[in-house]
Amino acid sequence: VQLQASGGGLVQAGGSLSLSCAASGRTFSVYTSGWFRQAPGKEREFVAAIFRSGGSTVYSDSVKGRFTISRDNAKNTLYLQMNSLKAEDTAIYYCAAGRQIILSSLRLREQYDHWGQGTLVTVSS
Repeated sequence: VQLQASGGGLVQAGGSLSLSCAASGRTFSVYTSGWFRQAPGKEREFVAAIFRSGGSTVYSDSVKGRFTISRDNAKNTLYLQMNSLKAEDTAIYYCAAGRQIILSSLRLREQYDHWGQGTLVTVSS
């Protein structure tokens, strides 16, 4: 599956931004999907993940309550709604997909086989 992330941009602290990730090539619904981010000088970190059916979601503690991950399998698209943005949310955001990922491994980037190119989110304070 090929992934294409979009929706990044510049936003003020406290504002909102919505990211999308369009999937193509294979049936998107068979993949567990997630968002990761990488800030300058830091390692890529887990943000959120959603199971194939969209029924279960997992968030990092740093974004829980502010970000919402969702998916529309009919449109082969993954979303990340980001509210109450903070300066520390500034990063390149990557969407990812993988198969056969169990709940305890959702936060591990090596579990994801396919990655989008990333979209830059900049939050000004």
